[in-house]
Amino acid sequence: MRIDDTDRRLLRQLIAAPDASMAQLAQATNLTEATCWRRLERLRTRGILRGQQAVVDWRALGWAVEVSLRITLDKTNPRAFDDFIAAARQVPEVLEIQSFLGRVDIRLNVIARDMAHYQQIYRDRILTLPHIADLEALMHLSDIKHAESLPL
Repeated sequence: MRIDDTDRRLLRQLIAAPDASMAQLAQATNLTEATCWRRLERLRTRGILRGQQAVVDWRALGWAVEVSLRITLDKTNPRAFDDFIAAARQVPEVLEIQSFLGRVDIRLNVIARDMAHYQQIYRDRILTLPHIADLEALMHLSDIKHAESLPL
């Protein structure tokens, strides 16, 4: 889907200031409020702009541990992916579920309050997930780059 320079300008402003009012967005993009609103609606309708959300820093709320789990499933069962994903969605500490082609089938991003809490989650919730053939845990140390914007 093609967008023009005005749409790109609008998206850049929205990424830079997601809580900006329509008047602020319009002023920053040199548009009228009505034109700004119509363009945003068109971007939403076309599926380019999927929504706006609050980004909560879970570390600031006391969740100090982040672990990336790389999981290989037992693919002898034809329902392995569906069963695993359905069960993993029920674990509240799982922030992300991604699927891959290759040796690793699934990656889970898991958070915990501390290492003791992670150990409890790992034993009680992760190891009980169905169809796990292999599991590798990667402890998150730091974010080197986390881009919230696109090169628009």
